[in-house]
Amino acid sequence: METTKKTHWENVYQTKNPDEVSWTQENPKTSLALIHSFKLNKQARIIDVGGGDSNLVDHLLKEGYENISVLDISEKALEKAKIRLGAKASKVSWIVSDVVDFTPKTTYDVWHDRAAFHFLTSEEQIAQYLKIVSKNVIGYLAMGTFSKNGPLKCSGLEITQYAEEDLKDKFKDNFTPLTCFTEDHLTPFDTTQNFLFCSFEKI
Repeated sequence: METTKKTHWENVYQTKNPDEVSWTQENPKTSLALIHSFKLNKQARIIDVGGGDSNLVDHLLKEGYENISVLDISEKALEKAKIRLGAKASKVSWIVSDVVDFTPKTTYDVWHDRAAFHFLTSEEQIAQYLKIVSKNVIGYLAMGTFSKNGPLKCSGLEITQYAEEDLKDKFKDNFTPLTCFTEDHLTPFDTTQNFLFCSFEKI
């Protein structure tokens, strides 16, 4: 299964441009707003989980954040981001891993995940994710998943939809919810996907 999942995502990033995948955002303003809401200094350790070739890292670097990591199962996705950033790419820690196999070497002040968590569809995967987060996040979570009004699949793969109470329930043992809201994401092909965003603080 692991190889299949990795192969799937390598193929997606090998064959498609940002304007050909639904999750692309020119300006990840919601993610940035959540990160800003935590009021951390520029030395805060931030990880973007399932970041792919997202533009979030560009914006964080531009704002002066100094300790950014980007994790993705697809090496090709991270290569694309590195090429786009040029010399600035050396300021980022790039991690090729499936999130459920990730063994962090540090703790994080911010764990940002927009559209990775909802790809975990088994109880085992979700439990492993929660274990990693509870052990390695000392500050905040910024989570974005498909809502109950969002798609049932993404990139041809099954996903898990979340209602606000579902997402809060998943993290309740180790995190206090701060804010939750839904938002429509306009894809590059002019369709909308309804997302649920929640932020949490470590207990």
